[in-house]
Amino acid sequence: MAKVGLIGAGSWGTALSKLVCDNGHDVTVWSIMESEIEMLKTAHEHKDKLPGVVLPESICYTTDLKQAISGMDVLVLAVPSPFTRSTSKMMAEYVTNGQKIVNVAKGIEEATLMTLTEIIEEEIPQADVAVLSGPSHAEEVGKGLPTTAVVGAKTKETAEYLQNIFMCNVFRVYISPDILGIELGGSLKNVIALAAGIADGLGYGDNTKAALITRGITEVARLGMAMGGKMETFAGLTGIGDLIVTCASMHSRNRRAGILIGQGKSMQEAMDEVKQIVEGVYSAKAAVGLAQKYGVQLPIIEQVNAVLFDGKDVRLAVEDLMLRDKKIEISSDWK
Repeated sequence: MAKVGLIGAGSWGTALSKLVCDNGHDVTVWSIMESEIEMLKTAHEHKDKLPGVVLPESICYTTDLKQAISGMDVLVLAVPSPFTRSTSKMMAEYVTNGQKIVNVAKGIEEATLMTLTEIIEEEIPQADVAVLSGPSHAEEVGKGLPTTAVVGAKTKETAEYLQNIFMCNVFRVYISPDILGIELGGSLKNVIALAAGIADGLGYGDNTKAALITRGITEVARLGMAMGGKMETFAGLTGIGDLIVTCASMHSRNRRAGILIGQGKSMQEAMDEVKQIVEGVYSAKAAVGLAQKYGVQLPIIEQVNAVLFDGKDVRLAVEDLMLRDKKIEISSDWK
């Protein structure tokens, strides 16, 4: 049995707390919000973020960050990506040398173009930082529906240790050394999911969705490989797998926000209606910054940025994508 501290009590942190506790581990959940902790203590359910998922009574809840970190074998950092740096700063003084931190949020920091594990390593250099990602909606994991994910870590020893913490008969975990590729896949698919939602909001069909998914993963892989990620990652669970589920499901807050934008609402109106952090909005500008840094083209992501931040009409954005210069999909030996 391991001692696991969940830092963050949103939908994903709550679902993982149940999963890890059901796996036989000792779980403590931290939130900065006293009202959230009181609700979890009394109701054993996150009525706002994960209604209907009953949590084991053995889970401990606290607003004391030191209590949630000290003596833990594994820390699962599950705060929304915009709060990864600030939370890591608060955690740093309590984290011991070699303590394992698993990032489960998805995003890129706009100001620095850093991935979330890079942020954690910068703020908590003494930690052994890993990532857990994949096509895994919290709503389905909380209900115990069969799900697959990938742990990325610097050493095989850490990856296998974490694999054993999370894996069970309804949550299959693979391992990989490609932390960068896993994080980029998880971050950039949110931007593509915004585009997929916009297309849905405009009333477009399956043909459009298929085009966005296939050309979207091409963009993600193009940038990811330029940065040093592996093509196998973008063709796997944390690439095309995560992209498919996020573009197709109404569990996806990014797709839901995109639908509202496609129906004519502003970015802020869409985020207000979704009532959760829409990670793709925060990663979109960073993705364009990375594309400029590494000299790659991301036409879908660039159009999403134009809609979100420049007020571009969504129908004009689609038209501009369709009327781009003619391209070859696969290079050939034509003479």
